[in-house]
Amino acid sequence: MVLDEKVVVITGGAQGLGLATAIRLAPKKAHIALIDMNRHQLAEAKDVIETAGTSVSTWVCDVSNEEAVDEVFTEIAKENGRLDAVVNNAGITRDALLLKVKDGAVEKRMTLNDWQQVVNVNLTGTFLCGRAAATEMVKANNGGCIINISSVSRHGNMGQTNYTAAKAGVAAMAVTWAKELARQGIRCVAIAPGYIGTEMVLNMKPEALEKIMAGIPARRLGLPNEIAQTIEFILENDYINGRVIEIDGGLRV
Repeated sequence: MVLDEKVVVITGGAQGLGLATAIRLAPKKAHIALIDMNRHQLAEAKDVIETAGTSVSTWVCDVSNEEAVDEVFTEIAKENGRLDAVVNNAGITRDALLLKVKDGAVEKRMTLNDWQQVVNVNLTGTFLCGRAAATEMVKANNGGCIINISSVSRHGNMGQTNYTAAKAGVAAMAVTWAKELARQGIRCVAIAPGYIGTEMVLNMKPEALEKIMAGIPARRLGLPNEIAQTIEFILENDYINGRVIEIDGGLRV
């Protein structure tokens, strides 16, 4: 895909990996449509991306709301005359052990609310945005590319039953969609980042960060731009399809 004048939607686009991706794609002159819940952060991100060299539109939307998602994607496609790619990046964490046990007694359990919030945003949100994007791509008959942001945690990570389940599902959906949508010229790929130096990770306790980095063969956190570079590569390489690409510094070898 030549990105010049294409329309790329990025969910969770006002910060972190979403914003890094938008900045990375800006020199390619694609129109960037940012979806996020935070109106103020969206406005700030818009200024940054426009300064980096491309046009931007911003959309406030809860990706777990079916009606809102369909409406936003329809409006993006209508306003721009096309929709070529979506990066399903929106996600949250609500970490907790399945059971907190002390002296043989269960003190605490992961709440259903913590489970449901993460699944609603990370898994259902990716489903809804992927479905809406694919619908607009089929209408335009121009093909397209759907990229789901999974995580190395999809293999199982202590304290993240909800997050690991959602991120495993996100990866599986990309592989499934690649098989279903290939005849419409739509490619689907997932990226599974390891520990990346986003604000959320960098705000961890220093001792926890040191322990994490000690377990990574590369001995450092990944950079947001390194994930953005991978997204750019996938968008531009039309033969990448139906794969889950792990970018983790060798964490899983």
